[in-house]
Amino acid sequence: MQARESAARYETVAPDQLNNWFAHVLSEGKACILDVGAGSGRDAAWLEALGHDVLAVEPDRAMLREIERHHPDRNFKLLRDRLPDLRATIRSGLSFDLILLNAVWMFVAPSERQRAFRKLVTLLKPGGSIAMTLRYGPVGPKQGTHSVSTEEIERLARRYGAYVEHKGNSYDLLGRERITWAQVIVRVPDDGTGALPLIRRIVLNDDKSSTYKLALVRSICRVAHSAPGFARETSEHVQVPLGLVALFWLRLYLPLLRQNVPQNPSNTTGFERLGFAKAALVNLETISPVDFRAGYRFHANLRQAMHQALRDACDTIDRMPAYHLTHPDGSRIFPVERRTPVLPKRLVLDAPYLLSFGTLSVPMHLWRAMQRYTVWIEPALIEEWISLTLKYALRQQRVLEESVIRTAMQWSEPERDVGLVRRRAVELLDGGRKLYCVWTGKPLYRSSLDIDHCFPWSTWPCSDLWNLMPSNRQVNQRQKRDLLPNDATLRNAKNQIIGWWETAYRTKSALREQFHLEAKSRLPAVERPYDLQDVFDAMCFQRMRLSNDQQTPEWAGPK
Repeated sequence: MQARESAARYETVAPDQLNNWFAHVLSEGKACILDVGAGSGRDAAWLEALGHDVLAVEPDRAMLREIERHHPDRNFKLLRDRLPDLRATIRSGLSFDLILLNAVWMFVAPSERQRAFRKLVTLLKPGGSIAMTLRYGPVGPKQGTHSVSTEEIERLARRYGAYVEHKGNSYDLLGRERITWAQVIVRVPDDGTGALPLIRRIVLNDDKSSTYKLALVRSICRVAHSAPGFARETSEHVQVPLGLVALFWLRLYLPLLRQNVPQNPSNTTGFERLGFAKAALVNLETISPVDFRAGYRFHANLRQAMHQALRDACDTIDRMPAYHLTHPDGSRIFPVERRTPVLPKRLVLDAPYLLSFGTLSVPMHLWRAMQRYTVWIEPALIEEWISLTLKYALRQQRVLEESVIRTAMQWSEPERDVGLVRRRAVELLDGGRKLYCVWTGKPLYRSSLDIDHCFPWSTWPCSDLWNLMPSNRQVNQRQKRDLLPNDATLRNAKNQIIGWWETAYRTKSALREQFHLEAKSRLPAVERPYDLQDVFDAMCFQRMRLSNDQQTPEWAGPK
């Protein structure tokens, strides 16, 4: 009787009025749609009438009978299944452009939501969406419901490589005064190449006996995001120095090992039982992870330790994750070509040295996806990595604070530091040189001097010399602030920017080398790092990437 009354009540609500908030995500042609918790079949029938292929799943037998009663001439498919497992749905082999959860999520227990969301994401096609309504109102055992929030959905989306595309609110169409609804659309990004499904397969579905696969993918993401200048394109791949991948690998692992966070079931203490964590890495234990970056110089005994630690990491990467991450035909996703590096007398972590360890090849479509979508890929990698470490700790009967692991997982960026460039600017002013605001072209004095991150730190943490510009304090702090200069503004400032680089760095050999090394490693397509026009052109490319990939708000120049 309860199912019949509920179904009759549901059918009084017009589905086009209820569901118009997500209509824009439906394909113009025929879409494949999953209606989870289909209730009376109202929404499934409406979607099917619009010309889509619809699978409706419902766990309650009585409600399944109501679907048959209210929609006897239905053409949508009907299946008995339930969250969080959706076993029957997964066995169907279908994947979906849209998954609809109307008034369902509050019935999923909080302890089951992570698993449920993971299943939903794996059922989506690349570029597919989840449209869900969240019920705000009385909850408890009588209703069989639990509290919900859009913040929880956003966290789950980040964990599984998706993002919240839309949030909205509506009143209750059945007229219940204490109930309101939140509307959320979650989308799985897609670049149309198959790259993101492959990455999701590695993150979510690949067998993992350690965290090595996740570490390799995250290391490559970091190279693609923050050191694209080291990459060399071939016809189908991008080759990156194996030593650079190993460098970022060590940079990721060091904070975790120092916190005794297990990286496989038998890694109970720090550096033990990890193939790359040998004596050389132990000798580097006092070094900050921030120092594991392009351009850093190692001296004395640390030179030998750094060289050996990189060799050990390269060996582990080649034998373990790069070997076991394969395509369906068994070929490596990330082929490795090893070389035997020679320990230099002067160890600088530059391109020739890092390349001396060999190369790791990344399929072109994966490389492009990592450059564009690291903002979504990396959180999914981190969440899966945390989940694995907590499982290992549980097997070892150890209690770990998730907050400690999460802190250790953060990518260590150099501090926001403009001190070196400010000192150089003041030195020039005190020496009688004229300096000009790169944005206005007007003269600068000690009282008006500010050092601006051309590409804002809040969007892209980078204190490289090429990115730090002398600016008028009022312009920088009141107009530009955390905005990205638009293309016209950057190009209008070209002469002032190149003039600043010439003045500040050409006559100081140490600064000149640092400038060129940072530009070569951080900016895309710098072929001639000593050619300032080439550096500026690469800077324009990077500006375009930040604008398009991260949708950074732009600045139209000084008023």
